[in-house]
Amino acid sequence: MRKLIVLVLLLAAAGATHLFSLARSIHRQSVSDEAAPADLILVLGAAEYRGRPSPVYRARLDHAFDLYERRLAPRILTTGGAGGDPFFTEGGVGRSYLISRGVPAEDIVVEPEGATTAQSVTAAAEIMRRMGLRSCIVVSDGYHIYRAKYMLAAQGFRVYGSPRPAVPQGGWRQWWLYLRQAAAFTLWRFGLAF
Repeated sequence: MRKLIVLVLLLAAAGATHLFSLARSIHRQSVSDEAAPADLILVLGAAEYRGRPSPVYRARLDHAFDLYERRLAPRILTTGGAGGDPFFTEGGVGRSYLISRGVPAEDIVVEPEGATTAQSVTAAAEIMRRMGLRSCIVVSDGYHIYRAKYMLAAQGFRVYGSPRPAVPQGGWRQWWLYLRQAAAFTLWRFGLAF
């Protein structure tokens, strides 16, 4: 029995060490803007409220717009499903918002189904493959980019991360986000998509 307890404690310590190490990598990625010329700007969805992007989503879309205006990519892909809204999807709301900012409709591609990061990234990768695209700039909140980038790179794409501008929160709340992403990333690596 004692050997079993020691084994469980060792496994728990190894798991915690792995998560904290991964959280440090996620933190480094979250503050690194790698924006470079690419085939597409991929904006990961966030909440929308009756056809309007939430402040977080609007900040992501505004950042993608700035990258588009800098001519780093000729098109933008917005992602995200309905999230319970019977009339709007995050991807569709993102498209409408970008059109209102002056992006031509033909330069915007929409993925309107994804309910999770894994679903949105998988669908975006399929869209990119069908379009013959090989690279993208992922726009999201900083803590979110590491996992999305890795998922796309695992499918053969060249991926650059570009976090939306945000006031750094610091402290335990920020590290909690990093640890949650580390756990989600680890589960994804074991075949459990989130």
